[in-house]
This record gives sequence, C-alpha cells and structure tokens, in this order.
Amino acid sequence: MKTIDELLAEGVAGKRVFVRADLNVPLDGTTITDDGRIRAVQPTVARLAGAGARVVVASHLGRPKGAPDPAFSLAPAATRLGELLGADVAFATDTVGDSARATVAGLSDGQVAVIENLRFNAGETSKDDAERGAFADRLAELADVYVGDGFGAVHRKHASVFDLPARLPHAAGGLIATEVGVLKKLTEEVRRPYAVVLGGAKVSDKLGVIDHLLEKADRILIGGGMAYTFLKAKGHEVGISLLQEDQVPAVQEYLKRAEELGVEFVLPVDVLVAHEFPDLKTKAPAHPATVAADAIPADQEGLDIGPETRKLYAAKLADAATVFWNGPMGVFEHPDYAEGTKALAQALVDSPAFTVVGGGDSAAAVRILGFDENAFGHISTGGGASLEYLEGKTLPGLAALED
Repeated sequence: MKTIDELLAEGVAGKRVFVRADLNVPLDGTTITDDGRIRAVQPTVARLAGAGARVVVASHLGRPKGAPDPAFSLAPAATRLGELLGADVAFATDTVGDSARATVAGLSDGQVAVIENLRFNAGETSKDDAERGAFADRLAELADVYVGDGFGAVHRKHASVFDLPARLPHAAGGLIATEVGVLKKLTEEVRRPYAVVLGGAKVSDKLGVIDHLLEKADRILIGGGMAYTFLKAKGHEVGISLLQEDQVPAVQEYLKRAEELGVEFVLPVDVLVAHEFPDLKTKAPAHPATVAADAIPADQEGLDIGPETRKLYAAKLADAATVFWNGPMGVFEHPDYAEGTKALAQALVDSPAFTVVGGGDSAAAVRILGFDENAFGHISTGGGASLEYLEGKTLPGLAALED
C-alpha cells in the first residue's frame, strides 16, 4: 500500500486531503477522559498540514443510530486536536451537508477541519452496498486525496473506511503503517519465547485469536472475566462469576489442542471474590476476599486475579521476547480490583521483551493506572482491529488501501 511518505513526496499543497481518523474517544459529558487516539493521529494531520494540504478529518464516535445525537458530537475532539496542533481547527456541524461543504471550501493551504460524526449518517454503517456507496460518493466530493489512518475502524466495512478509498487516490497514514508493522512482528517475525495475555469479559470475543495463536504462541495467560469459563472447563466451581456456559466445550477443546501442541495455558491460581459487583461510580470500598481459584464460594464472584497469580504471571513473562496483551485482569476501574491489571502492566514494563498492548480497555488501563506509555513497545489504538488481524482475517480498511 502507498505510504504517506510517498504521498508527501508527490506533493499535497493546495489539495483537499480526507483523513479517516479514529477520534472515538471516551467522553464524560463533553470532557474527553482519554485523548490517546487523538494524539495518535495528530502527527499525520500535522505532516499533511505542514506540507500545505487542506486537511479534512473525519471519524465516528460511539454508536448513534444513523442520525444526529449531541451526546456523540465530535466537537470536543476537534477542539482537542486543535490544542495538540497548536492551531485553529474548523468544525463542520454535519457530515456532507451545507456546513461540511462550506467549511471545507473555506480552508486555506495548511488549515485543518473536522466534520461531524460520520455515524450521524445511516449510509456510513449500512450493510446495503448502494446506500453505503452513495454516502461515500458524497464524502468524495469533499476531497481530492484519501489518507486512511483510523486503525481502530479498519475491521469495519463502512463507507468512509472501505468504499471511499476506491473513489479517490489513497495512501496509508503513519499510524496505520506503524500498527501493521507491529502486528507483523506478532505474526510473521516473532521473537521467542512468545507470550500472549488475554483478559476482558467474554471468552467468546477471544476464541478466534486463541485458535489462530495456538499455532504461534509459546504460552497463553488468561485473566479477567473470561478466566472463569476456563476454570469451569477445568471442572472448578466459579460461583456467580461471569460465565459463558455455552463456550465451555470450545474452551475444553482449546485446552486439549494446546497440550498436544506444547503450548502452555496459564490460568489463575487465586482470585479476589465478593458477594456483589463493586460500585464503579462511588468507588466505595468493596472488601474482597482472596480464595484459591478452585475454591470460589458458590455465592460469590471473582473480580480480579489474586496475589499468587500476579507473581505467577510476572514469572511467566520474565523470559519472554515478545508479549501481546489484550484485556484487563479484573475490574480495574475500582481500586480494590485494580491490582491484577496493575501487576500485569508492571510485568510488561519490567520485561526486556517487545511488548504490545492491544488497545481498548488495556490501553485505557495503562493510562488510568498511571503508567508511562513509552515504557511499552507499542500501545495499539484498535483492540478489535488488532484481534481480528491476529485471527488471520482480512480487514476491509486495510484491503481498501492496497494498490
């Protein structure tokens, strides 16, 4: 695929360059609580503007239902991008309407605009090719060149991700180039031992990547809510912990395959339990107890890995040369259940391995828990996209950027 370096070498001064970014940041009202994705695309926008392009930045935010919804406006993201660029950023209050056309027409060389949330138009996410294509046609009228740099959306067959690049000369932005290069180190150019750490709530979200990585990883460590389905598959009582009972047979099959392939599966040996889920708003003390992973009381639920598991996982990562981590070890948003995720992140920081944090809640946890992002080899901006790439799937947004 064509790179932004090649595009800049050809010259972009005076051209309208449509940058499909991922500005899908978490908001508390109109306050951005984690600007990582905006900071990730800022270098691409700055390079284009610095070269004299008229930059039109577009993104989705949240899941509005194909119509304008003030709760999902990109206005706060546009303001933050301007702060990071140290320049005014114009904002269009629609996607392809009068405001978008006038805002883009008003740009001078080197100026930047953000158009409103793409998902305010039903055509962006439509499964109907004609409806999606019609929206892409209207977006194409706003630009001369397309740059794909929204890695967090490349696994979606959406108008601005998949259809629009076919209508304009296109190139991959710096963020996408970096993300793909990192993922190749996890699939094609792996340094061993290769350890994979998977957490989060649902085991069903991770079965595809487990299936693919069984042929590549040396050991797989399991935490988070999904661990209880694994513990159930081993015949243990899990109380009222998060459990996908229908996935137990599949998990048992993966455990069997791992043993046959010589891949080490590492499960929690102790967990923090309580009678109820903690209050994440008040952060009131939860008073958890620590029990062995095979002795969870029938009336309690596991909410974090325990201290012995933290030590075990750190030891299992100490000699790794490559580590991929996706998914927290517990309910890290509450201080009483953050220690497992914190210990896992610290183990990655302490490791000499090439460490990759696979986006989503893992990336948020790193920031919320106060870690220096530079202490990790790479923090992805796309958890879902990373997992699908590691599953071996073709990602529509990457395929669309191929020449």
